[in-house]
Amino acid sequence: MQKIILPLALCAAALPSTLAAQPSDADIAAMRDAAMEGDTLAYAITEGLTTEIGPRLAGTEAEARARDWAITRLTELGFSNVRNEPFQMPTWVRGVETAEIVSPYPQEMHVTALGRSGSTGANGIRAEIVAFEDVEALRAAPMGSLEGKIVYVGHHMEAAQDGSGYGFAGPTRWIAPSLASERGAAAIVIRSVGTANHRSPHTGGTNWADSVTPIAAGALSNPDADNLERMIALGQPVSMHLTLTPRWIGDQESGNVIAEIPGADPDAGIVVGACHVDSWDLSPGAFDDASGCGIVTAAAHAILESGIQPRRTIRLFWAGAEEVGLLGSTAYFQRHGADNHALVSESDFGADRIWRVEFALPDGASADADRVTRLLAPLRIPRSTLPASGGPDVRILATNGAPAIDLQQDGTRYFDLHHTRNDTLDKIDPAQMRQNVAAWIVMLAVMANSEAALSPTEIAE
Repeated sequence: MQKIILPLALCAAALPSTLAAQPSDADIAAMRDAAMEGDTLAYAITEGLTTEIGPRLAGTEAEARARDWAITRLTELGFSNVRNEPFQMPTWVRGVETAEIVSPYPQEMHVTALGRSGSTGANGIRAEIVAFEDVEALRAAPMGSLEGKIVYVGHHMEAAQDGSGYGFAGPTRWIAPSLASERGAAAIVIRSVGTANHRSPHTGGTNWADSVTPIAAGALSNPDADNLERMIALGQPVSMHLTLTPRWIGDQESGNVIAEIPGADPDAGIVVGACHVDSWDLSPGAFDDASGCGIVTAAAHAILESGIQPRRTIRLFWAGAEEVGLLGSTAYFQRHGADNHALVSESDFGADRIWRVEFALPDGASADADRVTRLLAPLRIPRSTLPASGGPDVRILATNGAPAIDLQQDGTRYFDLHHTRNDTLDKIDPAQMRQNVAAWIVMLAVMANSEAALSPTEIAE
């Protein structure tokens, strides 16, 4: 590694910044291969966030400590313009969470409140359960027909490498609680939107229509949902005592952490590598998304350490408040939407191996897409015909014309861990994480030094 990179660093230092040396395929391949053999920074960042900070619910003191930790770490690593960009947000916190079948088959069930859930009050709610196979069956229920009931909604989510089961099952969490409230329900429990068979329920945000009063909304672990469905199939009325006591604590501060490698050409635009620093409060969020911050940062740091100044500025964007509604993304767009974003990309789907690459680039950058594809081939990453979307925290930039590349991670086991207590550091496979870093090095090195005209085609006011 040193025999290849050190001369390049010396060469770059000897040139004016506007004529900074451009890495060859051999240079990029050397950085890529070194990451496959020895990168430990991505894991160290993931370990630091999960061990020194832990769960990082948006708007809480823990998320604030994570931002401070990130600023210190990114500064120590040598990045420039490291800063916090704060914003205010309404903040929801969890309370007591219990569920028990009280008749005719008394037993405890494992439940967790969905983000933005209403409260049952301290004494909880005891009511008969009305079950629906899926969201569409609930939508068909007449208004007023669920008065005073606890609604249960199921689904059939399957594990998939591309995570497509989430789009199918997600509405159970996203909109079923609002539909139940509209129809008079006192509370709702859903089958966890996840693929694991452990008894750790999956949290995640729900949404309320403007005219709807939030009710208590919880997710049952998948084994408990299976058990409840078996009880209901026996044909007798089933009653539950549910206690969920989350609350709103008013506007609190969140923020986005930004760090950069300044480019040699200020007019060439910015290449954004994004992740999100917050997590749900049930776990330290190793997969979602401490690992993403580790991956993008380690890749950018490899380029920084090479000594070659990229043509374009590489900007790390550690978004705040992603889990509770992409609030950091919105704040970033309000502040930076008019910046010249040459490319956006995000790592927010765990740390298992990247299995395909997707592009949304202008026609003039086809040679760059070919080069990225060629340099990713030794990592066994093929090119997809599907267009890139940029990832959750930068999608608003992509939809407003910013070019994008998606390095798609294998999501087969992602929804086993997603939003559960089981999203812990031991689930990270260091070898697969290194492959992620190597792929990100390729993508950043090529696109930050591309001579193609890359800029947003349309920026919303």
